[in-house]
Amino acid sequence: MTTLTARRSRLPLRTVLRIDSWSTGLFGIALLATAPLLRDPLGLPTAVSMFFGLGMLGGAAALSWIAARPTIPTPFAMGVAAVNAVSGVAMTALAAVDVLPLTTFGRAFLEISALVVLVFATLEYTARHNA
Repeated sequence: MTTLTARRSRLPLRTVLRIDSWSTGLFGIALLATAPLLRDPLGLPTAVSMFFGLGMLGGAAALSWIAARPTIPTPFAMGVAAVNAVSGVAMTALAAVDVLPLTTFGRAFLEISALVVLVFATLEYTARHNA
């Protein structure tokens, strides 16, 4: 285990969930607010950006609710980690196939987003197992 991974694994699960909630919510708001502006540079249709943005707001609300519970049940924590892992893999796949008319910048945007989501999945999984 590297020093950076060791430090991250000591983050309390509640803290990781709160950071995930806030960053997901802010990113969802940003997608909703800039959807028409991002269409051309990313190649991401406005409706798709809006769908992702709304989904992220729902996810942020769920994460916030889970983080606010007096005790975070293991199935909830593992569910969050699993949903993030699946989302990260799905975004990577979406960037690799020609389902959307993504630009090179749009593919990079999705890949970076996938990486962030996979980092959260790892942190949540690790924090739950070190709780």
